[in-house]
Amino acid sequence: METRLDEHVVEVTESYTEQTADTELYYGVEDTPDLVTTTVLGFQNVITAFGGLVAVPLIIAGMAGFGIADTAYMVSAALLVSGIVSIIQSKGFGPKFFRVGAGMPTIMGTDFAFVGPAASVIAHGGIAAYFGGTMLASLVELVMSYFIKPVMKFFPPVVTGSVISLMGMTLMSVAMEWAAGGVGAADFGAARNIFIAALIFVIIAAINHYGGKKFAPYSVLIGAVIGYIICIPLGMVDFQQVNDAAWFALPQLFKYGITFRWEYALPFVTGYLVTIIETVGVMQTLGQVTKTDITDEDIAAGVRADGIGSIIGPIFGSGPSATFSQNAGLIPMTKNASRKVAIAAGFIMIAMSLLPKFATLVSIMPMPVLGGAGLLMFGNVAAAGIQSLSRVKFTNRNMLIVAGSMAVGLGVAFRPEVTAGLPGFLSGLFSSGISAGTIVALTLNILLKEKNETVAE
Repeated sequence: METRLDEHVVEVTESYTEQTADTELYYGVEDTPDLVTTTVLGFQNVITAFGGLVAVPLIIAGMAGFGIADTAYMVSAALLVSGIVSIIQSKGFGPKFFRVGAGMPTIMGTDFAFVGPAASVIAHGGIAAYFGGTMLASLVELVMSYFIKPVMKFFPPVVTGSVISLMGMTLMSVAMEWAAGGVGAADFGAARNIFIAALIFVIIAAINHYGGKKFAPYSVLIGAVIGYIICIPLGMVDFQQVNDAAWFALPQLFKYGITFRWEYALPFVTGYLVTIIETVGVMQTLGQVTKTDITDEDIAAGVRADGIGSIIGPIFGSGPSATFSQNAGLIPMTKNASRKVAIAAGFIMIAMSLLPKFATLVSIMPMPVLGGAGLLMFGNVAAAGIQSLSRVKFTNRNMLIVAGSMAVGLGVAFRPEVTAGLPGFLSGLFSSGISAGTIVALTLNILLKEKNETVAE
């Protein structure tokens, strides 16, 4: 594979090479751990992303008025498609121009950017309209993937560092919600939940720091298992759901039908533009935390995998695919960047989709356990961005770019209702703190011209 680097990629690489010399990975992107290690680390990837994997299909099922059986099927379908597309994204297939998948360790799922438009589309045309609309709109992402390279010149280190930092910072509130018990929980914010999250936080940090190569890569999984066990005698785990789940279930093609109409596709265009922006950010973050020289072609292939996954999803009864950012936080925590592990995670998700009892056993994990792990993982992403920014010359121009992107990105993340009154297209683009902050950083980078400046004190 050609690895020609454009100037902005070289600058990003130089900005973190010196600082990360003392944080060598246990497993690089091309490394192949033994089978047991690969399987266990793959399962760890699935656990850390599981909440995001099942959240959107549960919401969509509720919008469609599904009962328990159909809701369970939609969750299984989401796991199946996430597994398939994670393998495609992590492995990478096809010749250079048509390549699908960045070849980076990645977990795929359905983004919340599609929930808003899904509500109106399902209300008018039912679940079949949702599937058909997302499939048609995914063509926008496929076409845009061929224009990523000229766009990347607008992503110098000051922009990429800001985006990577924002990615971690905007996810902090999600992790805190998990730590408190999950939004809508009857015991949200209870002292018990906070104590469990804090305990898991400390356990994972201790194992990660003192465990060495033997235990550190499994720190998140070990912490999650300990937390799960602690929660059982506290009455926080309901095994009745596992008893009620089926042992085995096969996927079905076009189970709920697909309705192709452009009026159903248009509302989802904004969602795909948002996921393109976020995928570019995730790919740049993965390049940094895996110490890989990721090229514009790699990023384009990653965006293309999102589009292909969004076509595959509705066929099995799942939603559109997007690149998840959770894995970017797990890699620096566990020092494992092997794509083989991400591929193993894909196969595990496929197996879980066929074994509902097993999937349910994971899905009932108490949210505070995930919260304790999430705080450390997302904090690592933010730290990686700050590390990148530390090598940027903080002229007045660069200070304005960082300040503007952080202010708007975090502002939208903290108070998303503020953008609800904007016209539909703008409301969609600025509905995510990551996309809002990225748009501001890109705009300021274009508008504020370079000039001879002294570094800001």
